[in-house]
Amino acid sequence: DLERTQRRLALAESEADQDGLLPVLNRRAFVREMSRIMSFGDRYNLNASLIYFDLDGFKAINDAFGHAAGDAALHHVSRLLVGNIRESDIVGRLGGDEFGVILAKADQPQAEKKARLLSDLFLAQPFEWNGKPLPLSFAYGVHAFKKGEDADVALANADKAMYAAKRDKGAKPPSHSKQ
Repeated sequence: DLERTQRRLALAESEADQDGLLPVLNRRAFVREMSRIMSFGDRYNLNASLIYFDLDGFKAINDAFGHAAGDAALHHVSRLLVGNIRESDIVGRLGGDEFGVILAKADQPQAEKKARLLSDLFLAQPFEWNGKPLPLSFAYGVHAFKKGEDADVALANADKAMYAAKRDKGAKPPSHSKQ
């Protein structure tokens, strides 16, 4: 009985940490893991960074093609992210169409390089619905964790970096069109 209870508890904990739709962490679990990695980095003087992705055109896909298409778009993005990071890195869904990637042992230049590589991958593998490519673009911001910084501040800084990148490129790039 004890073993069965422990298995059920482990399953419940796992389900509480996973996004309800996607095979990635939910925001609560992502922020918890980010805090843990930040504390570890502070203690052992290790770099880590955050990439904050925001999908553009997501609402238009939901409105024009229905929520099943929107869900498929989110699955497409999460598969690309999860399939193209190291095991030590972490992917989470931060909101409806926002994702975060925590890169362990990665400073700002390394994280920016990884963000560009992921960006190129999104362009090379556009989202398709019923055999047709649908317009879905994204923007990203990169933030290297600073000693003593908390997770909420790091998320806000990555979000600011993403919006600054949008402004610098005329409210589009570094958004990358996936048509």
